[in-house]
Amino acid sequence: MASSVDIDGLVSYLVSSLVDHPEDVRIEKRSSERGVVYEVSTHPDDVGKVIGRQGRVIKAMRTLVRAAASLAGSDATVEVLD
Repeated sequence: MASSVDIDGLVSYLVSSLVDHPEDVRIEKRSSERGVVYEVSTHPDDVGKVIGRQGRVIKAMRTLVRAAASLAGSDATVEVLD
């Protein structure tokens, strides 16, 4: 099954939709031994919105990104930088 999944766009869309300052969102993509890691940095006021109460938002985001990456045959995760 040939599936073209835009994981970069998905991460960008999810994070930008959550924050009050989308112009301050920075996403860096790096490879690791476990797959691709998306490092997200935001305006200091928006970090809590990306993480969510008890980490629920970032956990859901990681689940979505991991599922999308598995469609493409890889693994990916999201990390929030301070």
